[in-house]
Amino acid sequence: MKWMNVILVSALAVGCMTTPDSDESAKKKVITVPGAPKAIGPYSPAILAGNTLYLSGQIAIDPATGEMVRDGIEAETHQVMKNIQAVLQAAGFSLSDVVQSKVFLADLNHYGAMNAVYGSYFKEAPPARAAVQVARLPLDALVEIMVTAVKTAR
Repeated sequence: MKWMNVILVSALAVGCMTTPDSDESAKKKVITVPGAPKAIGPYSPAILAGNTLYLSGQIAIDPATGEMVRDGIEAETHQVMKNIQAVLQAAGFSLSDVVQSKVFLADLNHYGAMNAVYGSYFKEAPPARAAVQVARLPLDALVEIMVTAVKTAR
């Protein structure tokens, strides 16, 4: 019986922390990005929910041509990071607001080269991160990166 009281109290506490549906900041907003590649499937480039921005995975599509950058892992990683920056900027965020990233590599042997480029974009207070090898990425990309950013009071 004691554990049921804990669950009930926890549920009430969570209910007290949520904002009403009429609160504009609680609604999700699709972020459209003129300076980033168009989505290659039925998904949004990013979703803003309150002060948190969730970016879809970015691959090395050059927004000017619509074509994949195919000049190796370093060039792909640079293009991915530029695409991420364009999406962040469209939503009023920057790389300094990124709190988490997930890196998907077609070959974990590219980790060092990807990491060197990635690190050049996050020089101070880099986000939490995971990096994994996957069987295959869209358009046979070598790297895909997705991030979550949070606007905090400064």
